[in-house]
Amino acid sequence: MAEHSEDPNKASTSRMSDASKSDLEKYKNLLIKWQKVQNLVSRETLNDIWRRHFDDSLQILECFPENASKILDIGSGGGFPAVPLAIVMRGKSAVFHLVEANRRKVSFLRAVSRELGLGLNVHGKRAEHVDPDEIGPVDVITSRATAPLSRLLGLMLPFWCEDTVAIIHKGHEFSAELSESRANWDFDVIRRVSKVDVSGVILEIRRLKSR
Repeated sequence: MAEHSEDPNKASTSRMSDASKSDLEKYKNLLIKWQKVQNLVSRETLNDIWRRHFDDSLQILECFPENASKILDIGSGGGFPAVPLAIVMRGKSAVFHLVEANRRKVSFLRAVSRELGLGLNVHGKRAEHVDPDEIGPVDVITSRATAPLSRLLGLMLPFWCEDTVAIIHKGHEFSAELSESRANWDFDVIRRVSKVDVSGVILEIRRLKSR
């Protein structure tokens, strides 16, 4: 398994269009509104949504292949990182598939897609129950705070193609999770220091195979 590390660059929200910033502000307002009845994000981050959630989501754009056209997000929750990515990638013919099992969060994601005109494909079921043939070849798989890495790789494998790249947010436990994953999986990984969470990383995984 090849493994490399890279340092962070400037956060992404400072370089986006006014239209994207406007849509992110609308998304933020929807989050705050729905948060009153549905736990979408942790309460302590509500006053810092732009940095803790938007910047954190958008920092992975620099890892995307240039012509990425189909993105699968596993465990979408309140929409991170998929919704901010879909907002800033609007007009690039990118198709987003969001997988989320919680019915209330599925309702929220569908409302966001409808109100912002994002055309998201929201799958209201667990990842292991999604038919890969229903989605087709995937360029990028994303996931943020969903499951331990070894289990997450197993959820991703059915959607994996030769050129697929997984871009995964991980916290301070990433080193132990990488070590555990090597017992069951072969893959190449680049570790990027998170721009938002100094103890976290972005794992960029390619060439995934089960042992």
